[in-house]
Amino acid sequence: MRSVRGWRPLALDGALAAAVFVLLGVTVSAVPGAVVLDAAAAFIGSAALVAWRRAPLVAVLVTTPCMLVLAVHLQPGPTAAFPVLLSVFAAARAGHLLIPALAGVAFLGGTLAVNLAAPAPGQSVQEITQDSTLLLGWFVAATVAGTVSRHRQAYLEQVEQRALEAERTREEVARRRAGEERLRIARELHDSLTHSISIIKVQAGVAVHLARKRGDEVPAALLAIQEAGSDAMRELRATLEILRDPDQDDDQDTDPVLDQDTGPGTGRDTEPGSGQGTARDIEPGSGQGTEPLTGPRASGLDRLGDLVDRARSTGLPATVTVSGERRTLPAAVDRAAYRIVQEALTNVTRHAGRAAASVRIDYAGTELVVQVDDDGLATPDAPPVPGVGLTGMRERVTALGGRLRAEPRPGGGFTVRAELPLGDPS
Repeated sequence: MRSVRGWRPLALDGALAAAVFVLLGVTVSAVPGAVVLDAAAAFIGSAALVAWRRAPLVAVLVTTPCMLVLAVHLQPGPTAAFPVLLSVFAAARAGHLLIPALAGVAFLGGTLAVNLAAPAPGQSVQEITQDSTLLLGWFVAATVAGTVSRHRQAYLEQVEQRALEAERTREEVARRRAGEERLRIARELHDSLTHSISIIKVQAGVAVHLARKRGDEVPAALLAIQEAGSDAMRELRATLEILRDPDQDDDQDTDPVLDQDTGPGTGRDTEPGSGQGTARDIEPGSGQGTEPLTGPRASGLDRLGDLVDRARSTGLPATVTVSGERRTLPAAVDRAAYRIVQEALTNVTRHAGRAAASVRIDYAGTELVVQVDDDGLATPDAPPVPGVGLTGMRERVTALGGRLRAEPRPGGGFTVRAELPLGDPS
């Protein structure tokens, strides 16, 4: 496309040069006494117009003597002045004034001297003076028009530059404000949630310790609370790290706010077994909830087995099927796939009653297909369950350019299917 735009002005200039040559040729052939030198001057002067945009000084230096030859020999009238006027305009637009002025003086002086020395039959001195004055006016007009065009182009470039600077400034201000807001949210989350989750972990750990010390059987719900607290702390640390480091956010996910998993209706902070991994690296009661944030790893499909095991520990029969050739996933896709399965299993636990769930991961060429089906209580005519879980899934998938289908199954139950683009297989 750029090549086409580059050749188009050259083609137009070539057509202009050809048209001027034809016009000059007709004029030269109609004047008695024309010689080969006149034809050559007409051809060379016309051909020089091809360069009037790209090399205006060359056009001025070539057209002026050629057209002066025609004016001296044949006195063809204003036709010979056109190539010189166009070249003077182009040179003035490019910021050159001295050479165009000298060319105008040479052309005007030469034609005036020839016309006064050998006037055309029936032409008076007054007519010659009037013609020369008119021609002088045309040269002045061409110079002024070129200068005005140059100033206008400079003004437009300055306006465009200012617009670009203003846009960059707005983007910088927006980025700075977004960064400040991210840090504020990170501080608020840290101050409000870290302490509470740490207390939950400590209390659960103490309860488990006391039960084992007395020789009592530790309730499964208490163990689930203990492990979920560790998972919640790990995920909170990962979320806060993303909020504080935008570069890490770009590499791992597109919407860290959705990773908080604390909104109403998600069930991730209250349902046993809906945690996000085993979190065996954070022991209850260790006090790690108040440590500095040091690069926690976000969950991905490598933790899918832990996630499904957690769901099974709550009494949900769940199966996993992986098909296609496994490949390294983009971090954002990997994390989104994990979150979609997590939210879908959480919803099955909360809303589907005594149901079974099946998880299918399909590496399908240029996309990753994530599908979670259950045989629960949902029917096509059932009213939707309020909550933000499905909204969060849809936002994740949309941000990655994928598609999400979440709806009741015709035979009963519910299906969640996400198609996440991966790009061309490497």
